[in-house]
Amino acid sequence: MGARETALNALIACRRGGAWSNGVLKEYIRRDRLDSRDAALATRLCYGVLQNRGKLDFYLAQLLTGRLKDLHPAVRDILHLGLYQIYELDKIPDSAAVAQSVALTKVYCKNPKAPGLVNGVLRRAAETKGTLREPVSYADRYSHPDELISLLKANLPKGKLEPMLAADNQTPQTVIQVNTLRTRGAELISDLERQGVSARPHSWMPECLVLGSTGNLETLPAFREGLFYVQDPASRLSVLCAQLPRSGAKVLDCCAAPGGKSFAAAIAMEGKGSVCSCDIHPHKVALMEKGAARLGLPNMTARVQDASALVPEWAEAMDAVIADVPCSGLGIIRKKPDIRYKDLKETEQLPQLQLAILRNQASYVKPGGVLMYSTCTVLRRENEEVVTRFLEENRDFAPEPLILPEIFPKNETGMLTLIPGEYDTDGFFICRLRRRV
Repeated sequence: MGARETALNALIACRRGGAWSNGVLKEYIRRDRLDSRDAALATRLCYGVLQNRGKLDFYLAQLLTGRLKDLHPAVRDILHLGLYQIYELDKIPDSAAVAQSVALTKVYCKNPKAPGLVNGVLRRAAETKGTLREPVSYADRYSHPDELISLLKANLPKGKLEPMLAADNQTPQTVIQVNTLRTRGAELISDLERQGVSARPHSWMPECLVLGSTGNLETLPAFREGLFYVQDPASRLSVLCAQLPRSGAKVLDCCAAPGGKSFAAAIAMEGKGSVCSCDIHPHKVALMEKGAARLGLPNMTARVQDASALVPEWAEAMDAVIADVPCSGLGIIRKKPDIRYKDLKETEQLPQLQLAILRNQASYVKPGGVLMYSTCTVLRRENEEVVTRFLEENRDFAPEPLILPEIFPKNETGMLTLIPGEYDTDGFFICRLRRRV
């Protein structure tokens, strides 16, 4: 059963223990020793079900003779997998989707009637394909809970909600940033194509490539040689907006893991000055150190540090501080599809933590220095409202206009919210603040 069983195990782990799909799926792919082809299928199946669970339930309700809520949870997971293959994947024969789903049911469900139920429902799905009623509500069509849809609607400009919901269910492009300390975009494109990977320049971010036919990037010679790192254009843009000096600057990245912004800063400074990358988790700090070594960044160091805890020796010592704070993550649902199902009440206290971090990090910025605040969410309570409260308390800081690529409107406020569905980026908030001399 291979890829399908791995995907099922990941879905069960997400449902039972609240595991994050991206982490548990990688772990299970390694555990089950899937080759690249099966790993890709397991990933597509797991993410596809999570992205379409509401829509799949809408179809299931029409195919079942009983009630949806009476299904055994594992049977429901298996039916989701089978329906996703039948309705969304045109390269898998319906018969194979049905047979493999029945086989999984025999292993994961003790009820002797369960395999017959799965067989009957999925055969009916294949026979009636294209004839079922289609979902009308956003919750059913885009598989976002009603509470989340209401929250997003209250935070997004008119006309932006549905494009974001649609973008959340799309497979994101694989985007990499060129390590310009070692190569250039044109050279890296040639190197990657020789290694069997298609690559093209990003439409608006310089020294940034969009890849196709990647497989496992970490096996590529170009990756091992430190010629690139993976980073969404939105995250890279936040560093670009910092306009870091190229000689002798001291930069602090206070919530740095997995390290992309620190890498971008170190490269933008041409390997000069210093970038201190912090995270509260030692294993993440070790990963950042490994990444910096692979990329050959002599000006980057990493250390374990709580972003809300004061480090007296850093007082007014930094030319720039990057504060990409913990957030609700609602801008990266396309990469972590299960975020949409998390309890929104758990995010309501985040602005207090975010403000505490911003206050603390501000103390490290020297007069005339820059403080960059960012999140990967689109909620005003975590973005503009945090900045507004901070500025009310800290009159020596003021927002500065962002210098952006030509594709963006001119910015005067010093704040920018990127919404999925607009520029093919993650949802992201960027704010640039200057400390008065």
